[in-house]
Amino acid sequence: MKINDKQKSTYLSKTLFMKGMQCHKALYLEKYHPELKDEMDADTKRRLAGGHEVGEYAMKLFPGGTEVPYEGLDYTEQLTMTQDEIKKKTQTVYEAAFSYDSIFVKLDILHHGAQGWEIYEVKASNENKEHYLDDLSLQFYVAINSGLPITKVHIVYLNKNYIRKGSIEPPKLFVIKDTTSEVKENQENIKKNIEEIKKMLLGGQPEIAIGVQCSKPHKCDFWSHCSKHLPENSVMDLCGSKKIKFELHNEGYYSMDSLPLERLEPRQRFQVEAYVNKKEIVDIAGIKSFLDSLSYPLCFFDFETFQQPIPPFDGTSPYQKIPFQYSLHKINRKGDHPEHFEFLVEPGDDPREEIAIRLLKEIPDNACVLAYHKSFETEIMNNLKSWFAQYVNKLDRIIANMKDLKDPFKKKYLYHWKMQGSASLKDILPAVVPSLTYTGMQISHGGEAQDAYFTMGELEDPEELKRLRTALLAYCKLDTLAMVEIFEQLTEHVH
Repeated sequence: MKINDKQKSTYLSKTLFMKGMQCHKALYLEKYHPELKDEMDADTKRRLAGGHEVGEYAMKLFPGGTEVPYEGLDYTEQLTMTQDEIKKKTQTVYEAAFSYDSIFVKLDILHHGAQGWEIYEVKASNENKEHYLDDLSLQFYVAINSGLPITKVHIVYLNKNYIRKGSIEPPKLFVIKDTTSEVKENQENIKKNIEEIKKMLLGGQPEIAIGVQCSKPHKCDFWSHCSKHLPENSVMDLCGSKKIKFELHNEGYYSMDSLPLERLEPRQRFQVEAYVNKKEIVDIAGIKSFLDSLSYPLCFFDFETFQQPIPPFDGTSPYQKIPFQYSLHKINRKGDHPEHFEFLVEPGDDPREEIAIRLLKEIPDNACVLAYHKSFETEIMNNLKSWFAQYVNKLDRIIANMKDLKDPFKKKYLYHWKMQGSASLKDILPAVVPSLTYTGMQISHGGEAQDAYFTMGELEDPEELKRLRTALLAYCKLDTLAMVEIFEQLTEHVH
């Protein structure tokens, strides 16, 4: 597929088109200044890997097809192979390639059904998202204009209600929705957007300010470049509604200390006033009421979890959170030194029942359990209940006795201007217990912990495995140790 310089400038793949639909500037930078992109983060890498696995299972909906591979074939060869398979009357072609008007697309599944050729676009999501329509519409536009009559277009996504029992059953794993009428109705809109995008690519860089398009529907990989003008403690650090942040930014308000207070939501105004005046707010009565709601034995508890699009174990569903590690600091009586307990599953093992048995042994029946953002820990406990009916009563007691250490910070019983309006543990800790820090740790947030867990399953070097295991244990331990220290700081304020 030879193209001239003008065609090269306006060439679009499906991915490039969708980037342009989100933001013209992002597409322009992708085409002409890709060196300005942010490094791909772990979440994106994990999402791409998960998408590949989902695609493999979706092929089993139409077994026996022929794949047109990316690897080893250039665009012209992929187009030729696709046409050859169509001429041979191959019923199903995976990754079929089509080109029209310098737009190149690959169709996840092209299947010849009872009424003719059908497109099946596969998504590693458990819902049908709004922006998928443009994706499907572009594929239809290119395929039909390149000469292939398409009778139906479908979106294929994961069934969130599917529960694995034995081997994966693709017909039950996926939801298939006919989107043909919506796709046809969207064709004029697609044509108009193609024209606008190609015209833009032949001009200069668009002047587009940062806005909601920077994270919707996907996080933009040019964010650092487009936001480099922002100072530390900028308008984008405001808590709450994004709408007012971008409105103020586009009016020229960049710094936190320049913001018009009358334009802000109450909690944003609180944040800005505290920042400008370098305030620390201590509500002794509020802190005391929270502490009085606690009792001993007092357990500080934290799970680490993973989630995958394809359920890995019996009883699990797509993207269901599965615990693989926990940390527990326990204070039996007031004034006692906290004991520490921890567990990290061996790579590849099903961790669920061993985690349930261990935590029920280590958390006394009458314990008050402190979590940070307890809805997360409660969700995991409820998952354990759904998997192991024999532990329901004991898990219910833990849930009933669970308190949220986040509450006094959400309610602003203790607030420091350095918290930036946030009540998250990672923002609270530097302000309340500056001697403890995640900075410099090999693993410093939950996403990295999940990646480390998966990496452990791929390692063969015992020393590297030991190093990563040590890093995971250190990270999870710091989560609960931080909670202990924050609790002690709260206690000091009322004595």
